[in-house]
Order: sequence, then structure tokens, then C-alpha cells
Amino acid sequence: MIQRVQSIYLLIASLLSSVLPLIVSLWTQTKESTPIYIFDLFSGHSLLENLIPVFFIVSALVSFSTIFLYNNRKLQFVFGRIAILINLFLLGLLIYLSLTLSGETAVSEKGIGMLIPIFVILLVVLANKAIKKDEDLVKSVDRLR
Repeated sequence: MIQRVQSIYLLIASLLSSVLPLIVSLWTQTKESTPIYIFDLFSGHSLLENLIPVFFIVSALVSFSTIFLYNNRKLQFVFGRIAILINLFLLGLLIYLSLTLSGETAVSEKGIGMLIPIFVILLVVLANKAIKKDEDLVKSVDRLR
């Protein structure tokens, strides 16, 4: 049911979580002036650096799989909340990691990639709002019968 507005929101959220981190940098280290992309974090030294790409992938998969749960709106709403929680955790990890970068004598430049979880959260909240609206509409029709 791609014609529903929540499906469009979830598809855009899924694309943001999967494609955009590959294109834009998360931050740029000012010492070497090298941009740090999502796959650069797999070779990171800490577990937190290795978890960030995994959370981006999980967020994209949960958002995309939520589209196909249109028959069960309650489960679709729950999956939307799970996607929001994953992205909130991802945002917290990105903020923590950017504030505690090792070897930070000069402040690094934060990239647009740090804002991706915020945009995904916004889109999933809009999708959940539309799902709730559909559920309320179905309940009101059932009361009239």
C-alpha cells in the first residue's frame, strides 16, 4: 500500500537511513581535514564506533519492514516506535562520540550526517501520526455498524 502517506514517510525515512550516510560525512577531522563516513567507523577502535553503522542499517530495515505491515496497524505503530527508539539511541551515540573524539586538540567540524537520525525520527513520528489517524477512522466506522 504505497499510496498511503505513512508508507511514503517510512520509505523516505528508510532511504535516509540507508543511502544518505554513504554520501554525506558524519564529521571532518580538522587535523588531517579528512571526512569521516559511515564505513570508516567499522575500522574504529571502540565498540561504540562499530555500533553506529549497525544502528543505521537496523534503522533502515525496521523503517522499510514497517511499510509492509499495513494489514496490522497496531503492529505497524509499534514498529514505528521501535524505529524512533533506535534513532534516538543512534543520535545519542553520535553526540557522545562527537564530544569525546580521541585526539581532539582542535574542534572537528560536524557534518550533516549527524542530523540524519533527527530527520528519520521526524518522518517516523509523522508516519505514526498517520497510522493512528487511520486506526481511529477504522474504529469510528466499526462503531457505526
